[in-house]
Amino acid sequence: METSQSNDPCTSDTSDRPGASPATDDATCDLVTVPARQGLEAVDILRRGPGEAVGSVLHDDGCDTLGFLVPAGTAACWDVPGSTCTETNGRGLSLAPEPPVEGSDWLLPPGEADLATDPVVLRRALGEAARLIEAADSRR
Repeated sequence: METSQSNDPCTSDTSDRPGASPATDDATCDLVTVPARQGLEAVDILRRGPGEAVGSVLHDDGCDTLGFLVPAGTAACWDVPGSTCTETNGRGLSLAPEPPVEGSDWLLPPGEADLATDPVVLRRALGEAARLIEAADSRR
């Protein structure tokens, strides 16, 4: 399966709500969750790449997982082993300044990064991260 190569930011129609902003009210994004070690490696890979490749990223309080915000609809095609992609079903996420998921905090908050990470770019970075981790572990 392939995902769209679009890097459109996650937004929702807020035109009927005066003063509403997609970055602070209920933008609709899906959330890709990965083990923290792989996620941190992927963040490093994305930040070393050309341009602004990484969007907003969450971590849980136990630092066991990282969550990458991706454009809404990504969950329908997400098939990366070792990760999950959760659909928001149009419920939206409250993005600023508080993290949208209880028991989490921002690693890269909105405003310091693009809102969403391109799922195609994230897929590649997660694959590269998994290979680097496997290579490092096999040398032990």
